[in-house]
Amino acid sequence: MPDLNEILTPIKSCLLSMAMAGLFFNACQQIDSKDDLPNVVIIHADDLGWKDLGYMGSNFYETPNIDKLASEGLIFTNAYAAAANCAPSRACLMTGQNTPRHGIYTVTPSARGDKRTRKLIPVANTDSINPNNLTLAHLFKKRNYRTCAIGKWHLSSTPENNGFDINIGGDMRGNPGHDGYFAPYNIANLSQGPRGEHLTDRLTSEAMQFIRQNPSKNFFLYLSYYSVHTPIQGKPALVEKYKKKKGSEGQNHPVYAAMVETLDTNVGKLLDEIDQLKTNKETIIIFISDNGGIRKISHQTPLRAGKGSYYEGGIRVPMIIKWDGKIKPGKTDVPVVNYDLFPTIQNILGVTDVNKNLDGEDLRPVLENESLPKRPLIWHFPIYLQSYGGLKDQSRDPLFRTRPGSVIRLEKWKLHKYYEDNQTELYNLKQDPGEQHNLVSEHSNKTTELLQLLNQQLEDLEAPIPQRKNPHYDAEYEVSQIQKITHN
Repeated sequence: MPDLNEILTPIKSCLLSMAMAGLFFNACQQIDSKDDLPNVVIIHADDLGWKDLGYMGSNFYETPNIDKLASEGLIFTNAYAAAANCAPSRACLMTGQNTPRHGIYTVTPSARGDKRTRKLIPVANTDSINPNNLTLAHLFKKRNYRTCAIGKWHLSSTPENNGFDINIGGDMRGNPGHDGYFAPYNIANLSQGPRGEHLTDRLTSEAMQFIRQNPSKNFFLYLSYYSVHTPIQGKPALVEKYKKKKGSEGQNHPVYAAMVETLDTNVGKLLDEIDQLKTNKETIIIFISDNGGIRKISHQTPLRAGKGSYYEGGIRVPMIIKWDGKIKPGKTDVPVVNYDLFPTIQNILGVTDVNKNLDGEDLRPVLENESLPKRPLIWHFPIYLQSYGGLKDQSRDPLFRTRPGSVIRLEKWKLHKYYEDNQTELYNLKQDPGEQHNLVSEHSNKTTELLQLLNQQLEDLEAPIPQRKNPHYDAEYEVSQIQKITHN
C-alpha cells in the first residue's frame, strides 16, 4: 500500500502552484481600470558599464542612491542590451524588436574603420525609427498617458515623431558634443541654462518639473541621460575627490568617477521627488544602461571587453525594476534583454491592439520570482566598429571592437559566429564569464546545435548577412597594422 505522504505530496505541490498562479494573476493581471494604471519612469544611463555601480561590486565609484534603488527593487544580474552601442540598443528598447526588424545596427555609417582592413561590405544602416513603427510611447498613448522624453534620443529628429507628447533635449545626436556637459550647451530642444550649469542636473530638474505638473494624470517619463557618454567631463570638486581615492581592477578614472557620482546624485533627487509627491506606490521605476562601458575608461572584470563588442562586457548591463507592493526586492540571474520591457509594459497596461511582431518576452513571471521558458537570445551585427584602444579593448583583434557576425546565448552557453572567416567561438558563461576559453573543439555537438539554432533564428528574423567582398581590402596592409599594434 503506498505511503500517504507519497499521495499527498504531489497534491500539495499542485495546490501550491495553483495558489502561486492565483497570486501572480492578482498582482500582474492586465489592468482594466484607468485608475489602477501605474506611472512608469525609465531612467536610461548612457555607456554605464555592468560593474560601474556599488551594488554591482565596484569599490571605486560611489553610487548610494542607485544602490538604495537596487535594495528596494529587483536586480537583474544577467540583463543585456540588444546591441553593443547606443542607437541600435535604444531602438530595440523602444520598439520591442531585434535589430534586423528595424534595421538600426549602429551609429551611421556601418563601414567604420580603415576600408583596407574590412574583408566584407557591411549591411547598410538605418539611422531612425520609422514613424509608423510602434514604440513604447505609443503604448502609453493608447491608455491616455502623458508621455515625456527628456535627454538623449538618438533615434530620429525628435521623439515627438515617435509617440511622445514632450521632448526636452532630444534629437539625432548621441552625445553633448565638444561643448560638453556644462552650460552654455549645444543641445537641441533645450533652453539655455546659466553658465556653468551641469547638463545632468538640468535634465533632472526638467524631469522633476514634469512630474509635478502631472499629479493626477498617468505619465510615462523616459529620462535618458547623456551621461556617462564621452566627452568625459566631471565637476571639478568631485574630480579632486576621486584623485585622492585608490582604484582597482581597471576602475580608477577620477573624471569618469565624478560623472558616475553626479548621475547617481541626480537619480536620488528624482526618486526623492517621486516619494515626496506620494506617487511611489503607483510608479514603476526601471533603471538600465544602453550598452556596456568603454573598456579603456572602466573595466568590467570579470567580463571581457566593453562598448562595441559582443563579448559580455559590451552587452551585459545593470538593470533594476522597482514597483512597490508588486515586486519583491531581490535578485535574479534569469537572462533578459532590453526589448523584453516592451511586451512586459504592454501586458501590464492591458494593451492588445498593437504590433504582434515582437521579439521579447513578458517578464512578469520573473517579477514574481519565477523563471521564463528556455529561450535563445540573439544578437546580429552585420557591421564594423573600429577599435577604441587596440589590445586594451580585449576584442577578437586590435583593429575592431566588432566585425560582422552574430551571437546566440542559450542558458549557460554562448556562441559567436563571424562572417569574414566563418569561425566560431563557444563559451560556458557559468564557468567562464570572461569568455577566455573557446570550447568549440571540446563541445562539437553543442557548437553544431547552437549554430543550427542561430541560423534558424536569423532566418526567422530575415536578418541580412554580409557576403559581398570589399574591393578595397588589402590583406598585407591588415596584417601590418595588427603587427604594429601588437609589437607596440
